Amino acid sequence: MTETRLKKEQDCWRGSFEVMASPCEILMEVDDQSLAENILKAVSAEAKRIEQKFSRYRDNNIIFKINNASGKTISVDDETTRLIDFSDNLYRMSEGLFDITSGVLRKAWKFDGSDNVPESERVKKILLTVGWNKVTWKDQQLKMKPGMEIDLGGVGKEYAVDRCIQIVRDMTAESVLVNFGGDLATTCPRRRNGFWSVGRLITGKEHSVALFQLRKGAIATSGDAHRYLIKDGIRYSHVLNPTTGWPVIGAPHTVSITAPTCIEAGMLSTLAMLQGEKAEQFLKLQEVDYWID
Repeated sequence: MTETRLKKEQDCWRGSFEVMASPCEILMEVDDQSLAENILKAVSAEAKRIEQKFSRYRDNNIIFKINNASGKTISVDDETTRLIDFSDNLYRMSEGLFDITSGVLRKAWKFDGSDNVPESERVKKILLTVGWNKVTWKDQQLKMKPGMEIDLGGVGKEYAVDRCIQIVRDMTAESVLVNFGGDLATTCPRRRNGFWSVGRLITGKEHSVALFQLRKGAIATSGDAHRYLIKDGIRYSHVLNPTTGWPVIGAPHTVSITAPTCIEAGMLSTLAMLQGEKAEQFLKLQEVDYWID
């Protein structure tokens, strides 16, 4: 069971727990403590379910089965199909820059703040097992070459936020904010058309946080504030180009996007990072509110 904590704030209940290697928080503008407890229990259970089902770190879920199929065809369920279909659309939209098979590049890259940049031959070898275009995906049937893997981490947390928002809306008409490691959404505006104050860390400026108001919709953030390498004065971002196996050149430190759903916001923030130096140019074309640094 996921350990949860519930605390009464001045004007809301605050629930917290950890899932997907992230601090998770729920702010609930409800009066009844038992309702707050039930919301916290339901949200933490759903987040844990999604983590267990789609984490590549487990050895008993659909991702493990796919990644250890040794070239065999695997049938997947409807929920997994929706996430793979979404990822397939992102691959096409990004012209191959968003690729759920690129997770194997972690075998070469360890973004721990050190100067351990891998040898180019090492990256080239792993790159042979990267490429969604090498995968056969049709009618809920997936087939990959031996050595290939998929990783849905690029969409999983945002998907979990949206799923939890749906669950909470069935439990209360009051405003609830779901925040999983900085990817967040709210069910509706607060009482008297109020808002939730949301903080955003400004990378590169020590102890600098920007506050903005969220009344509806979602916000997702992508960035390299804590995952990078530095060698010979060059900073290597953890945002990798799956066609080269190397970090995207000129990617922003952080991109935050607002959108109706968290998965939409996450999609745009990730695609912007993958655009590198053209990130802001890309975002201007999307006609969304964004923050970039």
